[in-house]
Amino acid sequence: MVAIPTLALVAYIAFVLVAFGWRTWLQYQQTGESGFRGFSGGAMGRSASILFLIGLVLAPLAPVVELIGWAAPLPILSRPAVQAIGVAAFSLGFGVTVVAQFQMGSSWRIGVSTSERTALVTHGVFNLVRNPIFSGMLLALLGLVLLVPNSLAAVASLFTVVGLELQVRFVEEPYLLGTHGDKYREYARSVGRFVPGLGHLL
Repeated sequence: MVAIPTLALVAYIAFVLVAFGWRTWLQYQQTGESGFRGFSGGAMGRSASILFLIGLVLAPLAPVVELIGWAAPLPILSRPAVQAIGVAAFSLGFGVTVVAQFQMGSSWRIGVSTSERTALVTHGVFNLVRNPIFSGMLLALLGLVLLVPNSLAAVASLFTVVGLELQVRFVEEPYLLGTHGDKYREYARSVGRFVPGLGHLL
């Protein structure tokens, strides 16, 4: 039987390859460029990107340190039921991320460039939350934490959550308001930020 940390590590690597590698390749096939706009958006955008990148790097180390015996999971969370929830959360988050990335079409970007205007996507899963890609990533990360509930997984989650919050609130939302104006404001008043019904703009 495959050890849970090994399963978590393989699943995370697959997630990164699909969510970043495959989607970048698809963007290039469709548009002729990668869609990468990372480390943009001024000081706040760079800070958000750095925090997210740190979380991205630390996350796969959480199962590694368990595999080599440098860390142990919290006993209260090392139960089959919790691990099953972790698998379900990771799988659902993976699926939501991929579907949302696909539904963005040519508007998909990593980061923001204030010099370009992309179409405002509001259909599909974007009709449920405004940032379904990030929602999916956070759900997948929650699944990873439940699979390998150690301190490194918690730290990776903290960096990722803070990075995404800064990116969305202080980089992407101002950009979308400035680019799409009342159309985005009306959309944001009725659709939640990361969770349906929560995080509406006033």
